[in-house]
Amino acid sequence: MEKLSILGLGLIGGSVGLGLKAGKFENLEIWGFDREWGVGPRAQKAGAIDRYAGSAAAAVRDAAVVVIATPVLAARELFREIAPDLREGAVVIDTCSTKAQVVRWASELLPPHVEFVGGHPMAGKTESGLAAADAALFRDRPFVLTPGPDASERSIAIARALVEALGAKPVFMDPEEHDSYVAAVSHLPLLTSVALFTVAQQSQAWPELAQLAAGGFLDTTRLASGEPEMAHDIFLTNGGNVVHWLDRYVAMLTEFRKLIAEGQSEELFERLSRARLERERFLANPFGLRKEPAPEVPSTGETLASLLVGAAVVRRMKEVNRIFDEPGRPGERR
Repeated sequence: MEKLSILGLGLIGGSVGLGLKAGKFENLEIWGFDREWGVGPRAQKAGAIDRYAGSAAAAVRDAAVVVIATPVLAARELFREIAPDLREGAVVIDTCSTKAQVVRWASELLPPHVEFVGGHPMAGKTESGLAAADAALFRDRPFVLTPGPDASERSIAIARALVEALGAKPVFMDPEEHDSYVAAVSHLPLLTSVALFTVAQQSQAWPELAQLAAGGFLDTTRLASGEPEMAHDIFLTNGGNVVHWLDRYVAMLTEFRKLIAEGQSEELFERLSRARLERERFLANPFGLRKEPAPEVPSTGETLASLLVGAAVVRRMKEVNRIFDEPGRPGERR
């Protein structure tokens, strides 16, 4: 019977265990370890693991596969801690939110007789901890794999099999490429959520604002309820990429500020319309195939999109002009 060990039994680690246990794999014994007192026994009781260990070293000893499911900075210390006890040929896989630093740490700290494959499941919840773990958390979600420089076909195949066993879709990327992309679609939204909530909450009018905060505010600030340790480690280990996308976001907000301040109605409505149309396209196939390089001549879909946005702008501008041109209307032109 082969041994698989999970270090970190929170939302991600617990979900990995539950997902594998749901697959009812024969000849696989799942061990677990968590530094928080009492989590190991609870994970065993919840059916996420078969046995729990009292230390990380005991958990990984004789394990064929080790899954590290901790915040980023904790992974570095675990690499150092478990290195002496990893068996020859063991495959170590992580689930951290940033990859370039983690892959470097693994290369520096793990012994040469084991192989490392970086991983990042693009799935999660604002709730944290074992209680939030879900066997279906990764189902049909992308799971990025960033093999280490010395990873063999065998170790990559094992990592891929693990991802597919969880119902996820393996996506192979370079670590730096991964960090740049997730900075835009994961880390920047997290920072935006925290900043927006903080701006509103620190206002002297917060008691009144809170009474009016409905779906838009709650949806946009949802990520601010996430685990602060995870967010802290993300920003420390992927700061350059986050700052890059933050600068671009600030520039876009500045453009919108100018349109609103100057009352550039037509341009503002066109921007809003095109954003809505492009987001609807995305929602229709959020995890689809990579797009082919854009042809020199606009495709039928692009032409239709331009026509739709253009027609909407013309129609809306006629309505706006009619409203402002009617005498007695608020904001009447003079």
